Amino acid sequence: MTEQTDRLISLSELAPGCRGKVRELTVEGTVRRRLLDLGVVPNTMIETIRHSPIGDPTAYRVRGTTIGLRKEDAKGILVEPLKEDA
Repeated sequence: MTEQTDRLISLSELAPGCRGKVRELTVEGTVRRRLLDLGVVPNTMIETIRHSPIGDPTAYRVRGTTIGLRKEDAKGILVEPLKEDA
């Protein structure tokens, strides 16, 4: 693994209130198309807003819009977590 790959986590692991930069989509087919249509593309900022009471789906903010993704779909999005401003 490269240094950058070592820092990547799946979107499903990004805690509420945290932001990350989309680096790679590992899903294919209609799920990939849906994510691209929603604006989830490489180098886009994404923030975890909150988990539903039962844990699935989770709300994310991408390009100023709140979207809901199932954990299964969020696992296919690799993000680079951003360090919070000090």
